Amino acid sequence: LVLDIGISVSLLAHNQNPRERKREMGTIAPNSGDLSPTDKENGAVGHPKELDAGALFVLKSRGSWLHCGYHLTTAIVAPALLSLPFALGLLGWVGGVLSLTLAGLVTFYSYNLLSFVLEHHAQLGKRQLRFRDMAHDILGPGWGRYFVGPLQLGICYGAVIACTLLGGQSLKFIYLLSSPNGTMQLYHFVIIFGALMLVLAQMPSFHSLRHINLVSIILILAYCACTTAGAISIGNSKNAPRKDYSITGVGVNRIFGAINAISIIATTYGNGIIPEIQATLAPPVTGKMFKGLLLCYAIVISTYFSVGISGYWAFGNQAQGSVLQNFMVDAKPLVPKWFLLMTNVFTLLQVSAVNLVYLQPTNIVLENKFANPKMDQFSIRNVVPRLISRSLSVIIATTFAAMLPFFRDIMALFGAFGCIPLDFILPMVFYNVTFKPSRKSLMFWGNTSIAIVSTVLALVGAVASVRQIILDAKTYHLFANL
Repeated sequence: LVLDIGISVSLLAHNQNPRERKREMGTIAPNSGDLSPTDKENGAVGHPKELDAGALFVLKSRGSWLHCGYHLTTAIVAPALLSLPFALGLLGWVGGVLSLTLAGLVTFYSYNLLSFVLEHHAQLGKRQLRFRDMAHDILGPGWGRYFVGPLQLGICYGAVIACTLLGGQSLKFIYLLSSPNGTMQLYHFVIIFGALMLVLAQMPSFHSLRHINLVSIILILAYCACTTAGAISIGNSKNAPRKDYSITGVGVNRIFGAINAISIIATTYGNGIIPEIQATLAPPVTGKMFKGLLLCYAIVISTYFSVGISGYWAFGNQAQGSVLQNFMVDAKPLVPKWFLLMTNVFTLLQVSAVNLVYLQPTNIVLENKFANPKMDQFSIRNVVPRLISRSLSVIIATTFAAMLPFFRDIMALFGAFGCIPLDFILPMVFYNVTFKPSRKSLMFWGNTSIAIVSTVLALVGAVASVRQIILDAKTYHLFANL
């Protein structure tokens, strides 16, 4: 009898469907057909095809809505918001506050549209894990492979370069506080920050960043509170700078300045990795993204408006690309040195978390290229290529950051060329194509209007940003010590 049972088990294993054997090995996600009707109603559907190494290892679907909120907040609320007083200086009180408000409303709306589309496809049994997967399934293979995929990868890697530069600038600021006559150059600090990122970049998956991103939220609230308090203190002090709220520039310069400011604001609200963040959610995913966005935008509102308005109120149209630069005049701090040091340390630590978040699309591509999904994620076969490829990715980003210290200009170009299409245009297109609202409905024309206006702003903003880079390039040089 025992022999008969053993033979039967062997025959069953031999005749098992290859997909079932792969599913047991963990190299394929469950098909929607394997789930109960109740699970399907709750959105607990899987991926109908075998996962590649990038999705399997980097985009592990294990997170809660709180983890999603941590990732969203770190991706959106970054030290780039310290440039908001500068943007308001180019637009004035009315234009600046209005642009800040509209950008917030439109991005919250567009991110929810993306989430609805993702949930809809998940309930149909085809959960999409990446932005390019959405474009592939909704608009066609060419859109995912040749437009959305490369655009997202370029924007996210560009954000990594910008964050590395900002990390170096924060380190230099801290250094000059303690050694005003120090001789170290900006690129030295960029390299130091890059060395830190070499270590942190080895975090295995997006989900593994959840605790780091929780700390990131605490750091965000800390340095925004410090910045707001510092600006109010300086603005009320006897040494307060003269407040001039007139819009600088005339004619064409004023127009391009306003467009540049809108691009900066768009970038501060930009994300570009909403599908990848939603991919970290454990099924069922329905409703979780909305909760995460509510958490995120509660922090966005409290920080963006407090920093932007207080900084512009204190410094007017003299606000610098980072408002913290206004806290020092002729190498002398306008607030206690320890306070300025603390604020910059908070900023430095948080920008490293932002850097890790925007490294994830690159990590997905690298894992897909060099890792073997049929072997364990932490096997020697997969660990060695991961260590080498991620280290090279960070080294390249650090080199570009040291060579091109044009943070403010790069940021504006990213907003125009990348963040606006990914965050303002494509969500509207995806929703209209997927759900096909009536052409007589407010939803259809609202989405279409946002997409058209955003397209115009993206084109004009790209021209304005490139123009500004060309103007600044006349005074800058490679490895400049700014």
